[in-house]
Amino acid sequence: MPSDASQKPIPGSVTTITVFGVPIRLHFTFILLLVALLFYGVGQRQSGAATVLYVLALFASVLLHELGHTLVARHYGIRTLEIVMFPIGGVSRPERPPKANEELWVSIAGPLVNLVIAAGLFAWVYAQTGSVSMAQLGVPTDANLATRVAFGNLLLCLFNLLPAYPMDGGRILRSFLALRKPEEEATRIAAGAGQALAILMGLAGLLWGNFVLVFVALFVYLGAAQEGAAVRGRILTTGFPVHAAMITDFRTLHHGDTIRDAGNLLLSTSQHDFPVMHGETVVGLLTRAALVRAMLTEGPEGYVAGAMNRDFVRFTPDQALHEVLPSVSTPGACALVMDTNDKLLGLLTSENVSEFLLLRQVSMAQAREHAPPSVE
Repeated sequence: MPSDASQKPIPGSVTTITVFGVPIRLHFTFILLLVALLFYGVGQRQSGAATVLYVLALFASVLLHELGHTLVARHYGIRTLEIVMFPIGGVSRPERPPKANEELWVSIAGPLVNLVIAAGLFAWVYAQTGSVSMAQLGVPTDANLATRVAFGNLLLCLFNLLPAYPMDGGRILRSFLALRKPEEEATRIAAGAGQALAILMGLAGLLWGNFVLVFVALFVYLGAAQEGAAVRGRILTTGFPVHAAMITDFRTLHHGDTIRDAGNLLLSTSQHDFPVMHGETVVGLLTRAALVRAMLTEGPEGYVAGAMNRDFVRFTPDQALHEVLPSVSTPGACALVMDTNDKLLGLLTSENVSEFLLLRQVSMAQAREHAPPSVE
């Protein structure tokens, strides 16, 4: 059965548990961070049990942060597809992007959860000891475990409130800007602020020799760039169906063709991906990567039926283009466009979607240039 890539998890993540019906997944980089924290705690002045408890508390704090986003989003009728834990925090993937006023409250919810946790733990420590000492936080011990967890939540709250995309503060900034500016411009400003902050963090990390800060800066910079591009793509494709951007002039292969036949077709056309047919029925998709791999392993006399992908991504021509955009945004991605009777109508690839976005940008720029001046 062809798959819907929009429901696929983020690559590099593994499912652990499900909370409130939302899959919680750990990205492999987050797992490496947990291992590093455990390794760092070994041999310190805190016990092994306290080290494990501290790492689990930080994990729970980030998870509760994301669940705060999830529950407020659910209040607005937005389902969360998954929560993925990364080294610099979690990422909640919503079914649809929130509107400006919805994004404000969804974004505030996460840091607010961490602030409440920090306040509660600080109050508990004060009630137990009569004071809250911050001076010894650099030396992990069993005695200051609760204080360190509280301080960690406070840092999570403040870090996420930085007015730079893709942090929550950047989303809050964008929601305010979107009340007075076009969404594309609001996103560009917020993403630019995120990249500028990341550059400053990276420079500070290099000057201070703090490579953890450089690592965080890299994640922030890439996150701002990727999310900014994703939002701009959604804005440019909103209101258009899939068939507006699909390729209708394409070639196909027969399931009995050889890898040599496929290679000749690849060289004689500008097409990179080929639907594989059995009569009038689509039975698979042969991508350029799969073709090259089969040429190396099976040789030119191998058959495309053995190299094709039977679990291909498919869309209908009337689906909203902005909804399927994430599925074809990665380089080399290809989906087949088929009607309800499984008739092949076209291809949707990352290359032709990029060309569609470029033409839309030019069209919108020309429209703004020729628009009559507004009357104050």
